Amino acid sequence: MNETERYYLLADLAVQERDEAALHHYAPLAEAMALRDEHLLFQAGSHRAWGVLHRLEGEYAKAEARLNQALEMFQGLETRWQMGRTLYELAELAVARADPTQAREEYLRALGAFEKMGANPDAARTREALRLLG
Repeated sequence: MNETERYYLLADLAVQERDEAALHHYAPLAEAMALRDEHLLFQAGSHRAWGVLHRLEGEYAKAEARLNQALEMFQGLETRWQMGRTLYELAELAVARADPTQAREEYLRALGAFEKMGANPDAARTREALRLLG
């Protein structure tokens, strides 16, 4: 595993764990390595990591911008699972903004992406988020 892969995976794990300290540490490193190596998938993942960090810090406009950048890049790369994960994060942002209508829309989009590819654990987690949303 090279340095770029290592930092991307550590930043991505921090996203999944909602680990603010780890995101502060690894998001900049992951982004720098992805840009250096011109690795589009890892660049998109870095945008998502920054988006989650900004959401956790209450910087919702910055979070939205980064998550939308990630989504656009993942769409260009046709990575359905990554698109679903990013849509899920956009839904979490809408929850943080107290916008249940937008959250439902993003969760449903994420669910569609996960179901199309048979990503059952992610689909189940998204269904549970929708159930909790009410």
